[in-house]
Amino acid sequence: MNYRMPAEWEPHDATWIAWPHNENHWPGKFEPIPAVYVEIVRALSVSEPVRICVNDNKAEAAARAILTVGKVSLEQISFHHIVTNASWSRDHGPIFVESENGLVALDWMYNANGMKWGPYDKDDAVPPQIAAVVRVPLIESGMVLEGGSIEVNGQGTLITTEQCLLNKNRNPSMTRSQIEEKLSQYLGVQNILWLKEGIEGDDTDGHIDDLVRFVNSTTVVCPVTQRTDDVDYAVLQKNFTDLSQMKDQDGKNITVIPLPVPQPVVYENNRLPASYANFYIANKTVLVPTFRCPEDGVALKLFETVFPERKVVGIDCTDLVWGFGTIHCSTQQQPRAQTNN
Repeated sequence: MNYRMPAEWEPHDATWIAWPHNENHWPGKFEPIPAVYVEIVRALSVSEPVRICVNDNKAEAAARAILTVGKVSLEQISFHHIVTNASWSRDHGPIFVESENGLVALDWMYNANGMKWGPYDKDDAVPPQIAAVVRVPLIESGMVLEGGSIEVNGQGTLITTEQCLLNKNRNPSMTRSQIEEKLSQYLGVQNILWLKEGIEGDDTDGHIDDLVRFVNSTTVVCPVTQRTDDVDYAVLQKNFTDLSQMKDQDGKNITVIPLPVPQPVVYENNRLPASYANFYIANKTVLVPTFRCPEDGVALKLFETVFPERKVVGIDCTDLVWGFGTIHCSTQQQPRAQTNN
């Protein structure tokens, strides 16, 4: 079977999220988190249906209530009783791909970013349940992979990091070539580009969705800072330089646009992985994390330039990033089915 993972800007039938409930993922700071999800759902629901995983009837009622108080229309929203350990749908949810027979849900093994926390058994069981809701075939890959660790242009190129995919806490028995073979087989990519590592405070071991993102099939945005005293200065400079020398699937240079880096976000002496690269492209909108600093405005204007046909919506993620993720980590697109009904 030939598979292809569509680019994020291609049409969606829906976006999946999991309503936040695990207070241990935002220790001492959970109270403001549901309100952030209200804003995420608000921005998504004007663009496409939003499918929300909730643990039970009580959780659904609480989510409905806070969305209603926030004056978010529920017309585009559906709730699904799919139990999760965490709210990072990008990583534990299925990755949808196209096949000759229509949409397929890929079930990658999930181990909570190399067993960084637990339990994660409920998260690992999410893909089959979502596939059943969508009524598409489920294919098991037999490999650990989080959605936030890969970035595709839908044309055959994938970008990832050695720090994450080659980490022995993911697939210790697999070689680099075996991992590349799996990515090619299930995601329909022929050109795999490797960066070295990610930013400080990222507990995912260098997820690519904090580092570089395609904004069209030939162009990426990449955070880079001129603050030489920033702990991420050298890593980001190297990533930008390496990307500038890389080619796409057709052997053409990839255009690299520098993305601002927010002021450091620190909570309880922890440097958090705040990055404007953790944006999400919906059908009519682009949701961009903001962090209450002057760089927010610069980043939003840049996204308005690269996405002129979509409305750019900034969402304050200063609290959300205490869970070591923001908007892209919280969402998973369901591409528009080409042949499935």
